[in-house]
Amino acid sequence: MSTITLNGMQFYAFHGCFSEEQQIGTYFTVDVAFETDTSRAQQSDEIADTVSYLDVYHTIKHEMMIPSHLLEHVADRIGGSMLEEYPAIKRVCVKVSKMNPPLGGQLSSVTVEITKDRSL
Repeated sequence: MSTITLNGMQFYAFHGCFSEEQQIGTYFTVDVAFETDTSRAQQSDEIADTVSYLDVYHTIKHEMMIPSHLLEHVADRIGGSMLEEYPAIKRVCVKVSKMNPPLGGQLSSVTVEITKDRSL
C-alpha cells in the first residue's frame, strides 16, 4: 500500500455561511492524501496501473466549484467523490482550509480535516 499526496491546491470558491462569502468568494487550500496499491505501477511504469493524480485534481476542482455553507460538507464531498470515482483508493484524508476567514480578528486560515475509508 502506498500514499499519494496532493499538497497546497489553491482554489477561489464561494463556500461560507455569510452571504458576502457566497457572493464575493475567497481563497481555499486543499490537501489530499490517499492510500492505494501501487505495486503494479512500480513495476510497469504505466499510468494506467495507478490512480492518476491529474484525474484526482480534476475531481477535487469540480467539487470545490460547488458552493457549500460548511467546510465539513466540502471535505466530505471531495472524499466521497474520490472513493466513488477511483475504486483503487482504499482510504482518503482531505484537508480544506479557508484563507483569511471573516472572524473579526487576525487569522491566516481555518482547516477541516476528514478521513474516509472504503466500506468493505
